[in-house]
Amino acid sequence: MLSARNQFKGTVKSLKLGEVMAEVVMTAGNLEVVSLISRTSAEALKLKVGDKVTAIIKATEVIVAKD
Repeated sequence: MLSARNQFKGTVKSLKLGEVMAEVVMTAGNLEVVSLISRTSAEALKLKVGDKVTAIIKATEVIVAKD
């Protein structure tokens, strides 16, 4: 169990591995979440496009804008 309440179940849309970091793009319904994680973590999770994942968001700030 996690204390973070902002959790979105989704699917890995794309994965770009760099030398040190990995960019993970996932979709959860009509939401797209982009996360930068270490390459080591991406490899340990054995992430690949199409995997079912959960984005767990824990932030100290949320910025809201209105057009």
